[in-house]
Amino acid sequence: MSANGSKILAFGHYQPSRVVTNDDLAQMVDTNDEWIQSRVGIKERRIADTETVADMAGFAAEKALAASGLTAADIDLVIVATCSSIDRSPNVACRVADKLGIAGAAAFDLNTACSGFSYALANADHAIRAGAAKHALVIGAEKLSQITDWSDRSTCVIFADGAGAAVVSATAEGEEPGVGPVVWGSEPSDAIAIEGWQPYIVQEGQKVFRWATGTAPQVALAACEKAGVAPGDLGGFVPHQANLRIIEPLARKIGVDPAVLSRDIVESGNTSAASIPLALSKMIERGEVKSGSPVLLVGFGGGLTYAGQVVRCP
Repeated sequence: MSANGSKILAFGHYQPSRVVTNDDLAQMVDTNDEWIQSRVGIKERRIADTETVADMAGFAAEKALAASGLTAADIDLVIVATCSSIDRSPNVACRVADKLGIAGAAAFDLNTACSGFSYALANADHAIRAGAAKHALVIGAEKLSQITDWSDRSTCVIFADGAGAAVVSATAEGEEPGVGPVVWGSEPSDAIAIEGWQPYIVQEGQKVFRWATGTAPQVALAACEKAGVAPGDLGGFVPHQANLRIIEPLARKIGVDPAVLSRDIVESGNTSAASIPLALSKMIERGEVKSGSPVLLVGFGGGLTYAGQVVRCP
């Protein structure tokens, strides 16, 4: 049976325990804390040792499921957004389902890199609206450290590991949807690439910066318009944590004040598809956004792809 919309019941996140500071990186490559903070705004990041993408996705999903009030038996769809899983099959979604004891659910991975969580959330919302699912686990998980060239100071200072997850369910009859219409698209380019069998992340920083600052504001404003929410009425703004020098001007350009702006990149680095759910889960845990308040999510990056929607905070 189809539903008139979906809503997010709960978030969860996971980060590895190992912290790598800018001073640590200065022992590896020709860089320093001032150089890194002035260019990308990062102070530290988390790097996984033994954890796989599936491990981190499972930990975040387990936390979200526990907070949602549902059980594994309720979940009938699992979507994992990732661009860094080394294993092709079984996919990460199936491994998460197995870890959590979810039986019989549709399970698939999705790769649009940094916009992945927004794409995955839209797919879950559409499946629920179409009646193909009732309760979904939507996860962004990355282990970018395993595809980072640690001798390249232009990229090794940026990327990190982690996961974030959300439980998404059908709205009740007469209930307002909690996931707004998606605005998504792509401008195909190899400005950010992970290619080959044993790849490293490569990117053209200035090209990505120009593209993000030109395209992301349009996506953000269109998502607000589709959701019927003015930027000034937002309770929170969670853009992909790509670069603090992109995030802060973006917030000013679209006029989100007095919304709480996520700056999770400062302590978490760029975790690609994991960055939005990871950041929002931490904001909710700290009580920075109120239950029911509208939060704007905007993902953008490798592909180049972009997607955004307004969600109601659980």
